[in-house]
Amino acid sequence: MQEPLYLRWKQWDCQSDCQYECMMTREEERKRNGERPSKYFGKWPLKHVYGIQEPVSVAFSALDLAMQFQGWVSYFILVYYKLPLQPNRKTYYEYNGIVHIYAIIVMNSLFWSSICHSRDVELTERLDYSSATVLAGFSLILAILRSFSIQDQSVKIMVTAPILAVVATHILYLNFYNLDEGLHWKVIFGIGGIELVVWGLWAALTSHPSKWKLRAFLISSILTLCLRMFDFPPYKGYIDAHALWRGAGIPLSYLWWSFVCDDAVFRTTVNLKKSK
Repeated sequence: MQEPLYLRWKQWDCQSDCQYECMMTREEERKRNGERPSKYFGKWPLKHVYGIQEPVSVAFSALDLAMQFQGWVSYFILVYYKLPLQPNRKTYYEYNGIVHIYAIIVMNSLFWSSICHSRDVELTERLDYSSATVLAGFSLILAILRSFSIQDQSVKIMVTAPILAVVATHILYLNFYNLDEGLHWKVIFGIGGIELVVWGLWAALTSHPSKWKLRAFLISSILTLCLRMFDFPPYKGYIDAHALWRGAGIPLSYLWWSFVCDDAVFRTTVNLKKSK
C-alpha cells in the first residue's frame, strides 16, 4: 500500500512509521501503569499531525516568522517613507543596512526551524543548526556594533572577522564532522550569553529614550531560556518546553522590532541635527 503524498514528501516510510506507532503504544502502556513519559532517541514522544512531528513548535515558529516579517516591513516603511532621507536618498539611520541583513537571517532561521520541527531528517537538522548558528553570530555582531557605536570600517572588520570565523568553524564541524546537538546548543548559548551581556551593559548605561524596551526584551529573553534549559514531558502529547520556548519568541519579536524602530527614529533625529 502506497503512503499518502504528504507522508512520502516528509520521508516517512514503513520503518519510521513503525517506530512512531511502537513509541506511542509503549507510552500508552506506561501511562496505564502510572509511569512517567520516557525519551526516545533523545526526544520526548510527541503526537504527529498529518505527518508533522512537532505541530505546536511548527506553528509557533511560523507565527514568529510572520511577526518578524511584520516588524521588518514596519521598519522598512518607517525609515524609507516616514523619516527624512538624505539628499542621496540614503537613510540617516547608520545601522539600516545591518538591520536589513539581520531581518533576512532571522527569518531564514525561523523558516528552517519550522521545516526541521515538521520532520527532523539529517538534512533539515543540518540546515536548522547552521542557520541558527549564523543568526547567533550575526546577532552578536549587531549588538557590538550598535552598543559601541562603531562606524569605522576597519574596526567593523576587526569585530566581525573573528565572530564569522567561529560561526564558519562551527558550521563546518556540524556538517562535515559530527552533527552534535549538545555541542551545538552549547555554542549557541555561549554566543547568546555574550550578546546578552553586551546589550545588558549598554541598556544599563545608555540614555536612550527606549532603553526600557531593550531591558524588557533582555529580561524576558533570559526568562524564556529557562524553558529551553529545564525540559519537561509534553502536555497532552503536544506541548513541551521547546514548543513553549518557541511560542515565547513571538511577543519578544514584536518588542525587539519596536525597539529597533524607536532606535531608528532616535538616531535619525540626532544625525539630522548634526547635518544642519
